Amino acid sequence: MDIKKENEEKKKYLRGYQKEKRHLQRLEEELVELRLGKMLPSVIQDGMPHASGGGDLSGYAARVDRLERKILKARYKCVSRFKEIKDRIERLEDENEKDVLMYRYIKGMKWEDIAVKMDYSWRRIHYIHSTALEKFSLPEKSA
Repeated sequence: MDIKKENEEKKKYLRGYQKEKRHLQRLEEELVELRLGKMLPSVIQDGMPHASGGGDLSGYAARVDRLERKILKARYKCVSRFKEIKDRIERLEDENEKDVLMYRYIKGMKWEDIAVKMDYSWRRIHYIHSTALEKFSLPEKSA
């Protein structure tokens, strides 16, 4: 595999934590909306008339339960991915390389913000990032 393709694979792997985190946030927002819709039915503004009155809550409870289970699974997956990526980053020897990868892929910071935080130029941050990627190792793929 050429170096450019390998680095893209590494970046994709490293971006996995932020992807899992966004998925979890969407699920949590969905749960909040579901609960708000049940507690405050007047909040639903779709232009359609809605009955006022409780009705059967079993369908609502089942939906909440399913969503809460999805959230628990997503949290576990998010924490697992965080730990896995963080452990791999910590294997690097250079502290600057660790910092750049942590700030970029775990904290989701922009390049400019990383440069300011580390007191380096934007170009230097990219150089540190590229050397970190060279040294970063992906997990072995299962056969």
